[in-house]
Amino acid sequence: MSEHCPTIRIYAQSGNILIRDGLSICFYMRRHHHEVAQGIMHSLETYLRVLGPEALGWYADSEGDWQELDAAGWAHIRSRMQGSSPIIILKDDPAGASAYRFEYFGKDLEAPFFIDNPHAVCALEFWLPTEFLEERGPARVRELALALAAPLPFNSGHVSLSLNALHQLAGVSDELRQLRLRYPGMDVHGLEHLGWHIGTRIRGPHWLTFLGSPVLGELGGVPGLRSRLVSPDISVQPLDGERALVTLGEWPEAGDTTQGHTLPLHRELARVLEPWLYHQPPLRDPVANADTLRWERRFLD
Repeated sequence: MSEHCPTIRIYAQSGNILIRDGLSICFYMRRHHHEVAQGIMHSLETYLRVLGPEALGWYADSEGDWQELDAAGWAHIRSRMQGSSPIIILKDDPAGASAYRFEYFGKDLEAPFFIDNPHAVCALEFWLPTEFLEERGPARVRELALALAAPLPFNSGHVSLSLNALHQLAGVSDELRQLRLRYPGMDVHGLEHLGWHIGTRIRGPHWLTFLGSPVLGELGGVPGLRSRLVSPDISVQPLDGERALVTLGEWPEAGDTTQGHTLPLHRELARVLEPWLYHQPPLRDPVANADTLRWERRFLD
C-alpha cells in the first residue's frame, strides 16, 4: 500500500489514535430526512453485511457519551431514525480515531433551523481502514461504494483516501493542516459542517466522484461529461436515476507534494467541475481562510 497511501498514525499520550489513514465514503442529499431514512438504513445494513456486525459496536447517545450497540442500542438507533432530524454516530471503538465509523446528519428541511438555508442537506459518511483496500483491492471498495449509493437519492458523493481524526481535540487541526497540504489526495472534512453548507455543490475531485442532479444535467449528462475528459485513465459510468460515477485510475492515490506527485487525473476533473465546486464559508481567522482556499484550489492552481 505504500505506493498508494502513506501509513499515518498519530497517537495521544494515552495511546489512543488521534489521526489515522483510512478511506471515506460520503453522500449528500438535498432531501427531507423522511424521504431518505429507509435508504440510509439499507446502506447501513449493506455496510455491516460486508464488514461484519462487529465493525460497529458503539453509538453516541444524546449527551455525546458512548454506549454499547447491543440489541437495545440498535432499537434506540432505529427509533432515532424515525425522528425528524436525527444525528447518529456509530463506531467500532469508543476510544480514539476508529477504523470503522458511520455518521449521519439528517434534516427536516421545513424545520425553522433549515427552511431558510438553501444549502442544508442530509449527509452521511462511512469509514474504512486502508487495510480493507490493501487486502481486498480497489475493485471491492468500488463495488461496496456502488452498493451503498444504490438506495440513496444523492446529489453528490465521493470516495477517497482520508485522514480520519478526532477533530475536537487540541492540536489535531494543526497536524491535519500540514498532512493535507502534503497529501492532496487524502480528504479531511467534518460531515456536520458540510451538511449545513454544501447544498448541491461538489466537494471536489476524488478517486470516486458521484454526480447527480443538478450538476450532471448542467454538464450535459454523461455524454457531456465524457466529452470534457480526455485521459484514458478516467472512466464515467452511468447509473440509474440520471446519476454517474467518475473513477480516477485503478487505485486511490494520496499524492505527495514533497515528491512532485500532484495527481494529474484529479487536476483534470477539477478543471471540469470548477464552476460547481463547494467553497467553505469564510471564518473569522484570515490565516485559516487563506489555508482553506489553498486547500480547496490544490488541484486548480
